[in-house]
Amino acid sequence: MTLPEFFATNFDEHNLWEYKADEVDLLAELVDIIRPKHPETAPPTDLTELLSLLSENERYRKGLSHYIKGLLSNKKFSKILTDAGILTDADFFFEVRKRLLAKILPDQPQKDTLGYVLNQVFFLSKDPVWLQTIAMPQLEKLFGLLQFRTLYDSGESNSPLAELIFSMEVLIHRFAGRALETAVIQMVPEYENRESPFLAIQKEFTILTERLLEEQRNYVSPSDIGYRQLLVLHHQCIDYVRAAFKNSEKYGISLRVNQSLLRIQQQLERLGVLLPLLAVDETGEATRDTIRLSLNLISYNCDKNNVRKLINESTQLISYEVTQHTANTGEHYITKDRWEYFRMFWNASGGGIIVGILCIIKVALSNIDTSAFGHAFYYSLNYSFGFIAIYVLGFTLATKQPAMTAAALVRALQTDRKNQEVKETEKHEAFAEFFARVFRSQFIAFVGNVILAFPVAWLGIWLIDIVFGYNLALTKWYHLVTDLSPIHSLAILHAAIAGIFLFLSGIIAGSVANRDKHRHVYYRIQEHPLLKKSFGRIRAKKLAKLYEKKWAGIISNWWFGVFMGSTASIGIFLGLDIDIRHITFASGNLALALYGANYNIATDLLVWGVVGIGVIGLVNFLVSFGLSMGLAFRSRNIPFSELGPISKAIWKHFKRKPGSFFFPSFRRTVVVEKQPEESNL
Repeated sequence: MTLPEFFATNFDEHNLWEYKADEVDLLAELVDIIRPKHPETAPPTDLTELLSLLSENERYRKGLSHYIKGLLSNKKFSKILTDAGILTDADFFFEVRKRLLAKILPDQPQKDTLGYVLNQVFFLSKDPVWLQTIAMPQLEKLFGLLQFRTLYDSGESNSPLAELIFSMEVLIHRFAGRALETAVIQMVPEYENRESPFLAIQKEFTILTERLLEEQRNYVSPSDIGYRQLLVLHHQCIDYVRAAFKNSEKYGISLRVNQSLLRIQQQLERLGVLLPLLAVDETGEATRDTIRLSLNLISYNCDKNNVRKLINESTQLISYEVTQHTANTGEHYITKDRWEYFRMFWNASGGGIIVGILCIIKVALSNIDTSAFGHAFYYSLNYSFGFIAIYVLGFTLATKQPAMTAAALVRALQTDRKNQEVKETEKHEAFAEFFARVFRSQFIAFVGNVILAFPVAWLGIWLIDIVFGYNLALTKWYHLVTDLSPIHSLAILHAAIAGIFLFLSGIIAGSVANRDKHRHVYYRIQEHPLLKKSFGRIRAKKLAKLYEKKWAGIISNWWFGVFMGSTASIGIFLGLDIDIRHITFASGNLALALYGANYNIATDLLVWGVVGIGVIGLVNFLVSFGLSMGLAFRSRNIPFSELGPISKAIWKHFKRKPGSFFFPSFRRTVVVEKQPEESNL
């Protein structure tokens, strides 16, 4: 239906609209005619035709005016301003469940509220997009034609202005109460000896509203002392929250505290939109303020169940703290010179030796007659204790590096992007050199792991056969070698699963470190009265330092071992062909397969097994590195479009110095270390 047809049908001399005066159907139909089909790509919405129809036909104008005024009369809207799009609780998972349910079965407010009207009329999430494109002069003309009253025409108890002031009062009381909770105050100890801006803004707002009531005024001047003081206090409250977020790097942060701070921030942002509505200066500003409030009400109502926005806002700081820890750890995996390069090789060789032993133990455990759960339990213990041993002894497992070095790379990129004195091309060139260091560190770690795992596994199974006269891999060799082949098995998928677990283990390490920092676990160990009495103050402090340095890594490696050891059993339970393939274990398993088959393996199967080791390593690296890069990019608000120029700079550097991606320079170079940046969240 076109606009002329709509008005001719409902607002002609028969006045059919009067039969639907209490329902929102007509308004929903009118909006649907105006609404573009594709708001994101559509040109700005033009109301010229609607304005012409109303200007040229008095019956249309009066009829539509009476209908909309009757529909909006005495409709409450304070709940939209105080609740819509704002976290209702500090429980993240509760909020996600609530919004997901509302997506399927939207909450329907009572009919005496504006929320009910907006739910029926502007029910699409993209409605604010096209509404914001309407020119303000057109909206002002429509406002005048329909003879709407401004926000400031009445200050009665049931007026829109009273609803607005009540909404601001509710917001102030809510965020003030939340800001005074112990968990929030602990995030900003620098404010302990200052007057809380949240208590001050409560008092100032009460004074201003009481003065408006006494003077029977509905607004103040922008230069009013009380109003300007409110703005100053509002800014101080924002600074308070920013300081709390910034201190998360120093004190850590929990998901609940993060949600509390996020809720306060959202309420402060909402108040920041509403406060300017208290002040009116020039002619026509009252009309524009009323229109802006109306558009904001529609926008808030449409955005109230946005799950993606909730997840992005709620997890960004946590992911930043997690990747900050992994970036700090990743710095230790990046070699700067020949000495560190060869030291990485020896550390990786140590990791390869332990993995070779783990391969033998794994084959021995596979011969135990037990359930799938039993095998998962034994395999998990084998992997977990082995990975912890590698970590505690200071050795390196090459596939653990990508999750750490990716975060370090992105942190370096963010530092370069903040440096305004350096040209963009120079920033990318510096990053490309840094990437080459990371790549050759990863390369030599892979070499050290693979080269040592193979002979250690072969030597171990040979010694067992010599001493006990038993070939461990006699019945297992075929599966061991075919599981490596990318054409005879799902080795690529299984390697990708291992890459996901490598990524998750990095997340776990960062989460544990962040949690312990927030709970002051290190300080609590250091000052534990029983520990100090038993071991002494110095040993208790050393124990706290050791815990701080090692515990997150130990937990991370433990869970990585559990993931690796239980995947196949979970696949059996679910009836799925899922398992893990890890490059270092693949090298050891190939040695076991060769010995188990008495070296009588078909050439093509052996070739594919060797090729499979490389493919498995590549997939391990790409999946773990890619996921970690994606998380680090998002946590630091770096757009993914940055990948284009970065990739070009890396490729250009590779063509110029391909050897630097595999071997360190033989010339003595001075490397300037990048200092960790402060969080800007």
